[in-house]
Amino acid sequence: MTNVLELRGITKRFPGVLANDHIDITLREGKILALLGENGAGKSTLMNILYGLYKPDEGKIIVRGEEVEIHGPNDAIARGIGMVHQHFMLVPVMTVTENVMLGVEPTKNGPFLDKTKVAARIREISDQYGLEVDPDAYIKDLPVGIQQRVEIIKVLYRSADILILDEPTAVLTPQEVEGLFKIIRSLIEKGKSIIFITHKLKEVLKIADDITVLRLGKVVGSISPQDATPEILASMMVGREVNLVVTKQPAQPKEAVLEVKDLYVRDERQNLTVNGISFDVRKGEVLGVAGVQGNGQTELVYALTGLLPIESGEIHLLGQPIHRTTPRSILERGVAHIPEDRQRHGLILSFPVHDNLVLCTYYQPPFAKGINLQEKVIYENAEALVKQFDVRTPSIFVNVGGLSGGNQQKVIVAREFSRPIQLLIASQPTRGLDVGSIEYIHSQIIKKRDEGTGVLLVSSELDEILALSDRIAVMYKGHIMDILDAGKVNKEYLGLLMAGVHPEGAPLPAEGTVPEKVF
Repeated sequence: MTNVLELRGITKRFPGVLANDHIDITLREGKILALLGENGAGKSTLMNILYGLYKPDEGKIIVRGEEVEIHGPNDAIARGIGMVHQHFMLVPVMTVTENVMLGVEPTKNGPFLDKTKVAARIREISDQYGLEVDPDAYIKDLPVGIQQRVEIIKVLYRSADILILDEPTAVLTPQEVEGLFKIIRSLIEKGKSIIFITHKLKEVLKIADDITVLRLGKVVGSISPQDATPEILASMMVGREVNLVVTKQPAQPKEAVLEVKDLYVRDERQNLTVNGISFDVRKGEVLGVAGVQGNGQTELVYALTGLLPIESGEIHLLGQPIHRTTPRSILERGVAHIPEDRQRHGLILSFPVHDNLVLCTYYQPPFAKGINLQEKVIYENAEALVKQFDVRTPSIFVNVGGLSGGNQQKVIVAREFSRPIQLLIASQPTRGLDVGSIEYIHSQIIKKRDEGTGVLLVSSELDEILALSDRIAVMYKGHIMDILDAGKVNKEYLGLLMAGVHPEGAPLPAEGTVPEKVF
């Protein structure tokens, strides 16, 4: 079988880091190569070299038997290489159509852009592959899951023969993952070849033809899916045995730490996205929120953390209202927040690691005396947290934007978990993380629960919801369909609720009207 792509001896150095160390990989024509590795193992760097975003220090790139030099994305696209990035390469103030056509703008009547033609093609791709997207919507108004679809449409629009999918399922629901796999299989049947980067071991075993594992910038081995198990792959990735099962004792819930009553919230486009919901989170329990992306979970978390005003209703933390206060005040009352979009709401990318680790507390002792920052204390804090939470960084002085996505997430988790908290609001806390990091963060969430912290877990990963939750609330179109005992429910039942179907045949909640504001 023909090798459509070969990388030979690829080496890439950054200051203080050998990201890729003489890497050899081969992609067979019409096959799916899964590329596995921990955060910082060098996967994304390698793919950025292939896509022309980085230049290798050493090594060769061979496409269809010909050695090539790729100086930028245009070169890659011209050679039939397309990439869906882990962190989206989209312009927020532009529409879906404008983003898709960027760089390949068709015209009509001379110099005028033919947006109608592109929008029609987007609708065709959307219908063909089940990637429903409004071509006229602005990227900044779309939730993370829909933005991911736009990135996939961009690649399909350019008719690439070699597709690089960097964590393509990180923001998809189980149903959407199945839909994506159908797309991938269809592409393979039509002669496309795919490099599939993911941390999800079950996905690799389900979709891949070949598996190559990286660790610390080197290839540690290749294996066929028929010879692999999740345990074998996890061990290859991490270099040790990994516990893939969450170990926890039964919860010992106490009084409510968070109480939400008749809450209505509008999104930034003034659409009513949280529609009269009520629930509580008790000390010493994990309440999981399950639902397909875009059913009000994002706006619920924003309202609870002060990032969006509420339309009506009440939010109480330890009996005190917090729905008329600021994000800083909410954090000071003992609320920790792991946001779903780490780059927008969790980090300041141009700031160094040490500053990002004190974003919530930099103005308080021991990090400040009056208006003066105590830099030595801030540095010592950063060194300790980087070690404790295994943040892979050349130093604490590196800008956090230069870290891998998973290590950026670890910085947020380290900051939020290292201060006294009453309530942890964790939205997609393990998105884009490797199995070793997921194991660690899951154990830390359960540890917080067992210490008496209330945990609100919002995740599109049903396995994560079922593994960590003591109770599960299912959201659909801004309503809570039901709140269930996690030990008495299965994926099939949850899937029906997530689709807006009551298995007992009860009608859906009425849309109703928003009541008068209570304050």
